Amino acid sequence: MSSQGIPQISVVMGLCTAGGAYVPAMSDENIIVEKQGHIFLAGPPLVKAATGEEVSAEELGGGTLHTAVSGVSDYLAVDDAHAIVLARRCISNLNWPRKAEPPATTYTEPLYPASELLGIASTNLRKPLPIHEVIARIVDGSHFAEFKRDFGPTLVTGFAQIYGYKVGIVANNGILFGSSAQKGAHFIELCAQRGIPLVFLQNISGFMVGAQAEREGIAKHGAKLVTAVACADVPKLTVVVGGSYGAGNYGMCGRAYSPRFLWMWPNARIGVMGSEQLTKVMETVGQKADPELRDRIERESDAVFSSARLWVSFVSFMQQPLVISSARAFYSSASRTVQYFQFNSGCLGRWCDPTTTYPTISRPRAPCRHGWQERGEAW
Repeated sequence: MSSQGIPQISVVMGLCTAGGAYVPAMSDENIIVEKQGHIFLAGPPLVKAATGEEVSAEELGGGTLHTAVSGVSDYLAVDDAHAIVLARRCISNLNWPRKAEPPATTYTEPLYPASELLGIASTNLRKPLPIHEVIARIVDGSHFAEFKRDFGPTLVTGFAQIYGYKVGIVANNGILFGSSAQKGAHFIELCAQRGIPLVFLQNISGFMVGAQAEREGIAKHGAKLVTAVACADVPKLTVVVGGSYGAGNYGMCGRAYSPRFLWMWPNARIGVMGSEQLTKVMETVGQKADPELRDRIERESDAVFSSARLWVSFVSFMQQPLVISSARAFYSSASRTVQYFQFNSGCLGRWCDPTTTYPTISRPRAPCRHGWQERGEAW
């Protein structure tokens, strides 16, 4: 069924033992009921007979274990009814059957105003950015179906809609660990299989380093994420909302991985590494640090510096934090066979601000419902 592209969803409400454990594990998505569903190759009696280990069914293959530690299951339900609700939500996110849809005529505004992003963003990139709060002010109705919420929590993944079009969101919520990379690769492959466009929200200092991380295979798991990004043949958009450093830039669809658009918030910075880290590295390898090195790195990692050299599409105001100006044109061209698309931004809707001048393609003006807006004809 997988080879034919047929979606598979599993709901584990009881025991899945031995060969039966592979059914949910091989599914695209699976739900397990807390303290009721169990997945293991051998139950507690067989484990005790084979190895002498005494372990309970919950410790061996319970819902909490498989959603937060092993990553075998994707969603944890509190009871059977909740599991059915989650299964229906999974079906709604299948984008099945895949077909070209007309532009959405109606959509639900986020529950929270986009203007609040000005208070969420920070120029202090050492301060964690509450990425869930950013997503809640971007997606329609602030509805976000998070995928593998408890596994690899430093990478947030899930399905949402923007202007009525379904998207997959991959957002940083801390440094990338091996579990985070596995989760991201799984989610990106799901979106690629279903033909769902991807939106990346970058705020990443890189992958975890150190002896423990290397023993856990961070290089291999990171390669899975980068490979998934490189091979995903769906439209991709990237927004740098904080820092974008090192290999984390690759894993989160940086410029080298050809996103259709790449924006930076005014507070964002991008570079191989931060100025302080680069200065310390130079000292470690025995090179005398240039007194002006730190200031130069700070200056050259700035969003305006990157935009001036066409490394990014443009610097986006936080009130238009995402696809905004090209969302409708972009998502309506989500077919894998499309090699070009119309750039017709129309009205910015919830982010339309007649007092602000936005970067545009040089084309004649066309009025929007707010009385202004640049309009492009073709990209």
